[in-house]
Amino acid sequence: MNVDVTALPGIGVRKDFEVRSGRRIGVVAHRDGDIDLIVSKLEDPDACAAQIPLTTDEAAVLANLLGAPQLVAKLNDDHRDMPGITTRQLPIGDESPYDGRTLGETQMRTRTKVSIVAVMRAGQLHPSPGPDFTFTAGDLLVVVGTPEGLDAAAKILTHG
Repeated sequence: MNVDVTALPGIGVRKDFEVRSGRRIGVVAHRDGDIDLIVSKLEDPDACAAQIPLTTDEAAVLANLLGAPQLVAKLNDDHRDMPGITTRQLPIGDESPYDGRTLGETQMRTRTKVSIVAVMRAGQLHPSPGPDFTFTAGDLLVVVGTPEGLDAAAKILTHG
């Protein structure tokens, strides 16, 4: 899929792509750091049907929402022939005892036999995080293991 990048003199840069319906979806990254989510009109791809200002945090959450499911779907597809192995997204919430703590401190592998294979943070994928990787509220962890292990991991990340 092609992403078109268009300089907007005095404003910033527009990055967008065409979706199946013929509309264009993208973002305008303003020179001052502001970010707008944009959706074109169906009949005129250069005209906006919607322009939604996003804070940096909102843009990061949207990126996580869009990116993590694709990764989980790919991993689930890869594990299709391995009965008993599943992939799940587990969040580090604001109240998680592991917000600001490292992967190693969770002792996740030892306690649950699951593996944290990636972390989605602010739209960035961090594959194969090591024991010194520090979690932050809003992170989405991509975790692989048995259903029982994944349930135990979710409890650990929520309650300690």
